Amino acid sequence: MGIACFNISPVTSIINPKEMNKKCFILSLLFCLSVVAVSAQNRGLFDNDWRFALVPEEQEGKAKFGNPADVNYDDSQWRKLNVPHDWAVEGDFLASNPSGAGGGALPGGIGWYRKHFAVKANRSGDNTDRYFIDFDGVFMNSTVYLNGHELGTRPYGYSSFRYDMTPYLNLSGENVLVVKVDNSDQPNSRWYSGCGIYRHVYLVQTNQLHVAHWGTFVNTVALNNGKKAQMKIQVKVDGHAPDAADFQVVNTVYDANGKKVAQTKQKMSGRTREMKVSETVAAFSNPQLWSVDRPYLYNVKTEIVQNGVVLDEYNTKTGVRYFNFDVNKGFSLNGKSMKINGVCQHHDLGCLGSAINEDALRRQLTMLKEMGCNAIRCSHNPPAPELLDLCDEMGFLVMDECFDMWRRKKTKNDYARFFDEWANRDLTDLVVRDRNHPSIIMWSIGNEVLEQWSDASADTLTLEQANMILNAGHDASTLAKDGEMSINSVLAKNLSDIIKDTDRGTGRLITAGCNEPDPNNHLFRSGGIDLIGFNYHHQWVRDVPKNFPGKPFIFSESVSALQTRGFYTMPSDKVTNAPKEWWMPYTDPSYMCSSYDNMHAPWSSTHETLWDVVKHNDFVAGQFIWTGWDYIGEPTPYSYPARSSYFGIIDLAGFPKDSYYMYQSEWTNKDVLHLFPHWNWIKGQEIDLWCYYNNADEVELFINGKSQGVRKKTDNRPALQPEHKNTDIFKGSGNFDGSILNTPYHVGWRVKYEPGEVKVVAKKDGKVVRETVEKTAGTAHHIRLTPDKKEMKADGTSMVFVTVEVVDNDGTLCPLAEDQIFFEVEGGAKIAGVDNGSQSSLERFKDNKRKALFGRCLVVLQSDGTGKPVTLTAKSAMLKEATVKL
Repeated sequence: MGIACFNISPVTSIINPKEMNKKCFILSLLFCLSVVAVSAQNRGLFDNDWRFALVPEEQEGKAKFGNPADVNYDDSQWRKLNVPHDWAVEGDFLASNPSGAGGGALPGGIGWYRKHFAVKANRSGDNTDRYFIDFDGVFMNSTVYLNGHELGTRPYGYSSFRYDMTPYLNLSGENVLVVKVDNSDQPNSRWYSGCGIYRHVYLVQTNQLHVAHWGTFVNTVALNNGKKAQMKIQVKVDGHAPDAADFQVVNTVYDANGKKVAQTKQKMSGRTREMKVSETVAAFSNPQLWSVDRPYLYNVKTEIVQNGVVLDEYNTKTGVRYFNFDVNKGFSLNGKSMKINGVCQHHDLGCLGSAINEDALRRQLTMLKEMGCNAIRCSHNPPAPELLDLCDEMGFLVMDECFDMWRRKKTKNDYARFFDEWANRDLTDLVVRDRNHPSIIMWSIGNEVLEQWSDASADTLTLEQANMILNAGHDASTLAKDGEMSINSVLAKNLSDIIKDTDRGTGRLITAGCNEPDPNNHLFRSGGIDLIGFNYHHQWVRDVPKNFPGKPFIFSESVSALQTRGFYTMPSDKVTNAPKEWWMPYTDPSYMCSSYDNMHAPWSSTHETLWDVVKHNDFVAGQFIWTGWDYIGEPTPYSYPARSSYFGIIDLAGFPKDSYYMYQSEWTNKDVLHLFPHWNWIKGQEIDLWCYYNNADEVELFINGKSQGVRKKTDNRPALQPEHKNTDIFKGSGNFDGSILNTPYHVGWRVKYEPGEVKVVAKKDGKVVRETVEKTAGTAHHIRLTPDKKEMKADGTSMVFVTVEVVDNDGTLCPLAEDQIFFEVEGGAKIAGVDNGSQSSLERFKDNKRKALFGRCLVVLQSDGTGKPVTLTAKSAMLKEATVKL
């Protein structure tokens, strides 16, 4: 077979920096054209050099803007950019934006993307190649055109999809690829969605005979307690073979060092153009097991071979592991019992919006891993492929989730309007795309869908009210009747069956995030739920074994504590429900929530309360905390000008809140000694000091050298409040909402403030093992810059996250500082975003300045691809400036 080439102008086709499913080889770059020579299938990034225009609101649907789908449309004045791109995050926060505060108060609209490129086949004069365009995600209602021909429409903004460009491709001249993105019908989401081509795009070139899209299914089974691996490898082959000759499907398994450990071969007929399916089994002994602590990966290389020539090559990453959900003992991985210590994550990346960036995603996961988190729930939609790749690589278990609503809508223009037509395809595509990932251990068919009840309309309510009523409780008359298989139950069973048919034999369980804990919930009655998932309702946990006999259990969503980093409400032993009831408004002029663990939504609990339930009940497999990071939108308990969430353990800028260290003290073996809050108050003011610690017997507090007493964590749990029914007779009552400062998870002191320093000393067996100090900060003096790394790749996408702090002359953080900081960048980078973690700041994310919040803010630098040294300078009117070089 001859060499297959395609030239793309003026784009440089960059091979994906991580190994995806297709193996690519770059031969040369000539002038502004890329020449990619391949011996098999080529899949190259198609992200660069797009043109973009946002349709002015007053011209939407009018002829004045013209028809950008027309191949001859003049786009010369359009903005040039690279994707992934999110136009909404570039806008202003406005009360008038139809997304509302729940959607981030950022704009929507209609956007158009156009890309000019040339493709020239060179296969020894053979122009029989196939060309495809792959989109990882476009939000939302995308329609794709090639040279004026409509390739298709995809409403769901989270689904990945492919179109065949071959019939309309011009191999001897210019091509124009056009994408229309319509996110004008708002509100359509209960959180910030973003707008645009916000995930990667790939151009794929194949032989006529090739592995189909997402065409491998590697079902890996660990046998004999992990002493043997058996890989059932299914390969779908599309197209026809040259000369209709027979061919072989060869699957070779390689370990992480590239050593061959197994191989299978199967002869196939090339006489038919129909989809051909190869099924073989590769087995080998003593496999390296994939785990959260050692996520070992194998690679399965699939080759289509005819007469000794490789026509196609396709690579699939996989892992060998076995797991079990036990009704009485909870979860185990590779025979080892463990708790699923997970978090829910929405898809935005803070000030970067929804535009995917691997460095930003890795930063999020790294911080969660350091906290002790071992699992991610993809809330509440198909994730970016890069998230699953990183979970495979870094060792996170995954709940892969498809929908936030089914037929009954939660917002005026949400996915419910597309559900009947598209749900089966979107769910099937999710499973087929993701089923090879060893990190995935469960599928979720929906989150808090209204079909749990016979009647639970939310579309007549505001977005804030809809979010509240989902957890408000419903009358028993709305539940399933004995012996009834309602239409809602049938729907749940149908969705479950789609997954079981598509992911056959993997052992993964099917769940749903249910906020109706009654066993007569229509979803529970469907027979399609393998793993009972409660969203909140820890008060019902005692009765799970009785209500759901033979079913394992997990908190599919938990906690919903409310916190603003650096803000503290005292007395700290008073717990606030915000709002007190779902139907009551809540307001506070600060638009902040206390960073003590003493504030939560009315349907939820504190962090310590829920963790105590999980920790002390073996049958509870684990939890997914709402949420790991703050996210844009859904600013419960407030409305505008609040525009992002308070739920995260880490704030939107990536600064940990205090509860981060509670989990780290419980979920890891790292030495933890975290004292808070800061030590800048009014002289004589009564202050509550909390301390999270581990690996010590006791801690002692000193103020300016004077002991304030020794504290030990207590196992004494406070009396239960009347509304906490069903918790008084099962282990781990988990209610710390009483008037105490000491619990099994933190200790505290109530002291009088005096300037100076406060120190806490941890002792074990009577010996000091560690100590930490908080000092009173003086007058703000200068800026301190701390990048998360000292260099970035000159690839046009890599990022460095720089922590910006206002400190006094001695370098002590000024915890009340809110100075305006200005940024200047020289060299090979640009400012990608700024943030400070404030949930109510109306400052733009795309700017060269930011106010500090409690002494800190963030600036994100992104490579411009030139490779020049980078200098960042931060300035403020009353502070000494700072510079950092990369």
